[in-house]
Parts: sequence; C-alpha cells; structure tokens
Amino acid sequence: MRTIKHPKIDEVTVEQVLYALSDPIRLEIVEKLWRTDEASCNALDGGRPKSSMSHHFRVLRDAGLVWTRNEGVAHMNALRRAELNERFPGLLDAVLSAVRAKSGGLRRHRTSRSR
Repeated sequence: MRTIKHPKIDEVTVEQVLYALSDPIRLEIVEKLWRTDEASCNALDGGRPKSSMSHHFRVLRDAGLVWTRNEGVAHMNALRRAELNERFPGLLDAVLSAVRAKSGGLRRHRTSRSR
C-alpha cells in the first residue's frame, strides 16, 4: 500500500482548514471524528461512493485536519485535534460548537491522541 502524505502542522494555513470545513460532507466527517479517537473510511462514508469520499479525505488530509494510517486494507482516520488547537487555538472548537448549535450534533467528545 502506498504511503499517505500529511503536511507538517506548521505548513497548514487557516485558509486551507476553513476551505476543507466549508463542505458539508467534510464537516460531517470531522464532526464524527470529534466524537471518537479513530474511524475507518467505511465507518465515515455514510454510504457515499468511494471515489467522492477519497476526494473528501484527501482534502481533509491536505488541510491538516485528518491523519490517516493504513491498517491492513483499511484506512484509519483520526482528527489532528491537539496539533490544530496548538496551531489555531479555539478554531476547531468554535466551528464544531456552531455545528452543535445548528443541529444538536456533537455529543460528548473524548480526548484523542495527537498526531
């Protein structure tokens, strides 16, 4: 399996993060990862086509939001929460709080390991 590239957190820009979060599907993925430590692409795809989900995961990775690792034939994804909070303090919390206010989403969150 090919190596998955991730940007260094100091190379990530706020514009990239906001662009990635501007899409409802990507925002839904991030919201789901907020509630868990790690999840497979299949667990996060919502029944959508693999080709479109590959694009969304690539945008999230390129924006520094998601860390993806190979586990057998599966791709496991985790939110780069600690790194993002260090780089852009409060940004992710503010965006996801707005999602919670809008939809009643975001149930209890757990602390995830940083990447």
